[in-house]
Amino acid sequence: MRDLTPERRALIILSHLTEPGDYAAGHLANAVGPVEAVDMLVREKVAIPSQEHAELVRRTKPRFQPTIVDDVLRLCERSDVDILTRDDAEWPTEQFAPMGDQAPFVLYVRGNAWALAMERQNRVAIVGARAATSYGEHVTGELVAGLVKDHVIVSGAAYGIDGAAHRMAVAAGGSTVAFLAGGVDRPYPAGHANLIERIADSGAVVSEVPPGSAPTKWRFLQRNRLIAALGDASIVVEAGYRSGSLNEAGHARAFGRPIGAVPGPITSAASAGCHRLIREGATLITDSADIRALTTGENA
Repeated sequence: MRDLTPERRALIILSHLTEPGDYAAGHLANAVGPVEAVDMLVREKVAIPSQEHAELVRRTKPRFQPTIVDDVLRLCERSDVDILTRDDAEWPTEQFAPMGDQAPFVLYVRGNAWALAMERQNRVAIVGARAATSYGEHVTGELVAGLVKDHVIVSGAAYGIDGAAHRMAVAAGGSTVAFLAGGVDRPYPAGHANLIERIADSGAVVSEVPPGSAPTKWRFLQRNRLIAALGDASIVVEAGYRSGSLNEAGHARAFGRPIGAVPGPITSAASAGCHRLIREGATLITDSADIRALTTGENA
């Protein structure tokens, strides 16, 4: 158990009171510190109330319970979950810096927290369609097999491309990180419960919301920013024209990360989003050497 300092307690409370990516809450905590921010939200301790602060209190105060920290710690102990904050050595400070005030307050981790901050390995985010084709899953396996020796594979544990990336990383003895939209004690999707357990055994299963939290549409979208931030590059293997994977690529672009996309048949709707990314300037990816060129600067 890590030392439960006042700041760590406050960050746990903030992770419970706020939704992922809450800019106003992040700005407040960074401006006055997490302990004072909790006082301002829960006890409305503020000298000059503003409309923004009043709105933040309206969103967060109903969620407050005096037992928040004890409840979270009990759930973490039950499921062997580590609580990581920005002061811990495993926190990926450099990777998360571009998120600014939208960075997570806490990371709840099952598995090896050092997988988030492995300095001697590059990280690559590999994402794509849930309704992946056999072509997409095969290509994902080939790409990951060529990367696992010196790359941590980052994805979201969803069906389709995400699952294929994690499975190959685990099968090849590599390290992989899965970001979940709900609590790490609630494997989602349920059909990937065994895969998520295997990821925790060899890498890390991570969420910014406390154990017990349910995945929601908003949390899935915000989860994508963590995948994009941790990756040195983001690769989209298959994606429809309006796929959620393009949301992850958008975050990567905003963070200044290289983006790659795998081309598919021009008749395949499952590759329309990838072709769109390539037209917009993403690097065309045909093998793991192309990805290595993005993450390490080595020539393909």
